[in-house]
Amino acid sequence: RSEDIPVMARAGVSFLDLLWPLCLLLGIERVAPRPGAPPFLRLDFISYPWTHSLAMALVWSLLVGGLYLALRKDARGALVIGLCVLSHWVLDWATHLPDMPLWPHGPEVGLGLWKSTAATLIVEGLMFIAGLALYARATRPKNGTGRWAFIAFAAFLLIAYLGATFGPPPADMGALAWSALLCWLFPLWAWWFDRNREAA
Repeated sequence: RSEDIPVMARAGVSFLDLLWPLCLLLGIERVAPRPGAPPFLRLDFISYPWTHSLAMALVWSLLVGGLYLALRKDARGALVIGLCVLSHWVLDWATHLPDMPLWPHGPEVGLGLWKSTAATLIVEGLMFIAGLALYARATRPKNGTGRWAFIAFAAFLLIAYLGATFGPPPADMGALAWSALLCWLFPLWAWWFDRNREAA
């Protein structure tokens, strides 16, 4: 396997959300708190055409996949990574209220899974477990770092997810954007433990 693909795919799935806080800080996208809303609906995504419209998700997937192809000359890896970038929009479309634009400032869609806290926890929990199981089955640790850094990563993601879901809602959107920038550390963390694992 190409050793770069698992980590690049992890970054690819998160790529739109990695761009999002940058666009918030630049003032070209907007979000606001929604007081009193259920856990998954506490943010009102007023405008995010450049990171979360379907058209721009396609553009970003082509750019990221194309960059990988240019650097690594690996067409299969480029396709996987490009599809990972696009998959983020598809999964957001299933969970969001109808606030996902098809193109910048175009019609907005969304199936609204987030309206049900219980259903969201079940669906996203099963996806989380399945993803961990697939990765753990496909790889094995070469050393303690490969084992424990992976376990710590999974535990941190779970704690962060539950904290964001059931913790106090963000009061300041600027602080939200700055804290969201910490998500750039996740691909680096994944790169670290993946380099200490091997194909099973």
